[in-house]
Amino acid sequence: MTAITAVLGNSQRLDGGAMFGNAPKPLWTRWVQPDERNRIPLACRAMLVQGDGPLTLVETGIGAFFEPTLRERFGVQEAHHVLLDNLAARGVSHEDIDVVVLSHLHFDHAGGLLTAWEEGAEQQLLFPRATFVVGAEAMERARRPHFRDRASFVPGMTTLLDATGRLELVDGPTTPALPGWRFHRSHGHTPGLLLPEVPTAAGPVVFAADLVPGRPWVHLPITMGYDRYPEQLIDEKRALFEDLLPRGGHLFFTHDHEVALGRLHHADGRWSVVDEVAHPVEWGA
Repeated sequence: MTAITAVLGNSQRLDGGAMFGNAPKPLWTRWVQPDERNRIPLACRAMLVQGDGPLTLVETGIGAFFEPTLRERFGVQEAHHVLLDNLAARGVSHEDIDVVVLSHLHFDHAGGLLTAWEEGAEQQLLFPRATFVVGAEAMERARRPHFRDRASFVPGMTTLLDATGRLELVDGPTTPALPGWRFHRSHGHTPGLLLPEVPTAAGPVVFAADLVPGRPWVHLPITMGYDRYPEQLIDEKRALFEDLLPRGGHLFFTHDHEVALGRLHHADGRWSVVDEVAHPVEWGA
């Protein structure tokens, strides 16, 4: 049986206007309240998958690799590596993880692969025995980013991943590292965004990454200012939702600051999630 645990990493505060794209502030403040700098709270939540297969961590959050000035600029709230602490609280070390899945390589999703910043110290890659599963298109984007999003990637990350010899690039719906898993793709946020679907006894769970960062973005028209092609992203959301709904599918949210997981629901022409769970422990077993 497959069990899913939500594991919080370092948290952020980012500009609410950027996070909600062309949605007006009177609308998005119904869902989340900004601080005095117009920033909203964001989780960087990983999904730990335990069961008959390999011990798998889906994403690592932003981590603590930024030096203090950049940590302040990007609203990272903690200086220590929160993900490692919360894994340890569950009895898991980064050295135990067999597979790390990365939806893409933006720093708020892959920065947790690195050791915490220390002055004068060279940062190292964590997870010494893990296979790193990344979409082939997402990896290519990280190697050759566009001018618009090149600041979203960690310098040298692709070189570190290549050097491990444990990088597995996914260019289809499955991968040998994770039998039984299915991979959806999206291009509206970034090329080749990888959305892993995990089968559980309670229904499939899709790690929604930046296609659906949290509950407000389940509403089809709501997108982020960071998205490349908002109209394409909306179409991709609709297609994923229509695929998951008849199968009793669930969405796992990486950035929702309150809720980790919910079951897709559609009524009166509106999409939402129900049966919300804040921090599921061994959910779906």
